[in-house]
Amino acid sequence: MSPLSRAARRWLLELARGALEAAARGESFQAPPPPSELSATDREELRRPCAAFVSLHKLGELRGCVGHVAFDTPLAEVVGEMAQAAALDDDRFPPVTPDEVPEIDIEISLLSPFFPIRPEQVIAGTHGLLVRRGLYRGLLLPQVATAYHWSGEQFLGEACRKAGLPQDAWQHGAALEAFTAEVIEEAELASAEP
Repeated sequence: MSPLSRAARRWLLELARGALEAAARGESFQAPPPPSELSATDREELRRPCAAFVSLHKLGELRGCVGHVAFDTPLAEVVGEMAQAAALDDDRFPPVTPDEVPEIDIEISLLSPFFPIRPEQVIAGTHGLLVRRGLYRGLLLPQVATAYHWSGEQFLGEACRKAGLPQDAWQHGAALEAFTAEVIEEAELASAEP
């Protein structure tokens, strides 16, 4: 996937915000087609199947995060679906209410294809991790390691913990896959406004 232009990133955030608002009101949402004002390259990228996560933060604290790891749904569609799911379906939190929506910042993570990685190759803050063993699996986005100032080993341990495995499972046969992410944040685009 090619990096998106600033205009396409802004449109994707607007789409996610519309999906969040609809979810909080209990309404359905369907992603509109990419607008013709965007470049042909951007429109093509927004229609390309993509894996993505949408994270919601309320006053700096996580309020919901849900993702889709298969590359089988067009980017614009998956972002709309994940924004609604983050608002309603993250079991760690109650559903987002309409009153909360203005206080929520949206972060979209567009995932690269997954690739096998050895523990010593993991770069905390650059790689996201998917850990698997048997029926257990856990995924952490690259920015999580940065937010918590984790080393590569700490990141591996936390990804194992997220999978419901012992923190040292990465040393005992758990399969490791890595990915990178293009992160799109409302705060980043707002601070760059002229």
